[in-house]
Amino acid sequence: QVQLAESGGGLVQAGGSLRLSCAASGRSFSTRYSGWFRQAPGKEREFAAAIRWSSGQTYYAESVKGRFTISRDNAKNTVYLQMNSLTPEDTAVYYCAADRVGGDYYYNRYEYDLWGQGTQVTVSS
Repeated sequence: QVQLAESGGGLVQAGGSLRLSCAASGRSFSTRYSGWFRQAPGKEREFAAAIRWSSGQTYYAESVKGRFTISRDNAKNTVYLQMNSLTPEDTAVYYCAADRVGGDYYYNRYEYDLWGQGTQVTVSS
């Protein structure tokens, strides 16, 4: 059974950087999209970034564009989220997800059928 495990969250000052990792474990892993979503207290889970595994095409929410970079390592079945110029508004639990069977609605959380447990990112002012 394939599972996703995030790591790399923590506490950082505004303007700082963090790199999140999401590793897929299991005998075989194949996905169309990998995505990063985030959920702040009292708010809905929102799309942050996604990558299409076959082409490497990346997609970003407007709120993170230019600051976050999503990438993947096919050999390691791992996707990364490099987060720079962090602000307190980026504080949230970050989840990675895999869309193994859906369409091309990479920004829609309901397209994703496999989720990690989440990792907390806290940005202090």
